[in-house]
Amino acid sequence: MDKLIQEKIVISHPEDKRDLHRQASALSDVILGGQDGLVNVLGVILGVAAATNDPRIVLVAGLAATFAESVSMGAVAYTSTMADADFYESEREREYRHIREMPHLERDEVRAIYAEKGFKGDLLELIVDTITARQDIWVAVMMAEEHRLTPTDRTKALRAAVVVGLSAVVGSLIPLAPFAILPVGMSIWVSILVTALVLYGVGVYKARITVGRPWRSGLEMAIIGTVSALAGYAIGILLKIPAVP
Repeated sequence: MDKLIQEKIVISHPEDKRDLHRQASALSDVILGGQDGLVNVLGVILGVAAATNDPRIVLVAGLAATFAESVSMGAVAYTSTMADADFYESEREREYRHIREMPHLERDEVRAIYAEKGFKGDLLELIVDTITARQDIWVAVMMAEEHRLTPTDRTKALRAAVVVGLSAVVGSLIPLAPFAILPVGMSIWVSILVTALVLYGVGVYKARITVGRPWRSGLEMAIIGTVSALAGYAIGILLKIPAVP
């Protein structure tokens, strides 16, 4: 019911719709960075803990992985956002060129797009004439309907990098924290349990504000993340360093 009310408010107030899009984008960045930090660093510290059983080495490896992961994820978020913007602009320029050089073919494409939507006859021709009367509208329609692309705001690249990077740091410290206060053997299981619970909570929250069944989304995220991290533990067992007599 809350989602339905929120959707009705969005329809009545377009500015709220833009706010929700920004919230969704920020949530995606937080989940991307946080989940990656949780899973990757958990895998690293489980592998090191299984191989050495030395809490100092585990903490050093975990912290090194934490900050390397955060910088890497932030850089990926920045470059991927800029790449999306570059791709959109290149495709848009190509559409402008096609409209200038092959307007009849491009008109036919617009006609075909709206014919598939059920429009026909005079109404279809009116739609085609209206869209193709202005190049900007024409290109925007082709980008959205033919290429399924939406413009990417380059100013969001730095914000995305910061959000993803900080989320990766926070996510990474969660599985590492038990090793700072508990014996290694106990820390392994506490870290796995805490990480699984956090992943479950993130999955539930994501489903509640988007779509899907909260319990199912949470369970899927917890299982996938935990199983992925356990791969690191398996490697640590296989390469376990013998204790020095």
